[in-house]
Amino acid sequence: MAAIDIIGDDRAMALIRASVIPDAAALADTLVAGGIRAIEFTFTTPDVERHIERATARDTGALVGAGSVLTPAQARSALDAGAQFIATPGLSPAVAEIASQASVPMMMGAFTPSEIMQALAQGVWAVKVFPAQTAGPEHFQHLLGPMPMARLIASGGIVAENARSFLDAGSYAVTAGSSVVPAESLAASNWPDIRRRAEAFAHAVRHLRE
Repeated sequence: MAAIDIIGDDRAMALIRASVIPDAAALADTLVAGGIRAIEFTFTTPDVERHIERATARDTGALVGAGSVLTPAQARSALDAGAQFIATPGLSPAVAEIASQASVPMMMGAFTPSEIMQALAQGVWAVKVFPAQTAGPEHFQHLLGPMPMARLIASGGIVAENARSFLDAGSYAVTAGSSVVPAESLAASNWPDIRRRAEAFAHAVRHLRE
């Protein structure tokens, strides 16, 4: 199984957007132990490349990627740090070209049918539909009608209580954000709290298959 297929297997990933990450490797260990193996560190986090390096420095079992990538320069620096996938918040052919040259999976942000078509034309591995909560699960049903081949990942406002509704609607996976990794818990290295939250989110996703 390719590393990126972890997302399809778990049907979940975690997005980390924080001003302080005291120990990225410990965070990766905690999320994996809680049942979420795919982790996206965003470029809105200061010195994100260092965190990606630390999270990939030892075998935690995590799939570590870079998110909120806006420029080719950011994509290159993320890849140099060891990122295993790249994600943009919107359409970016220039960043997609960098990922393609490096043979690294790319996720591109989109919302409308036209944007999703443009993303798919770039050969992306998946499309992150953002903000998912704003559109609701029915948006995914409508999008997948004419584009059933698309891997659509719900991102933005996804919590344990609504994750199943997006998966039921056809979302390939769902993204957990601050509900699983609150900034205050992360800054305090409160790993038990983060693990408990990850377990609750992962259980909600697994419940779809039980």
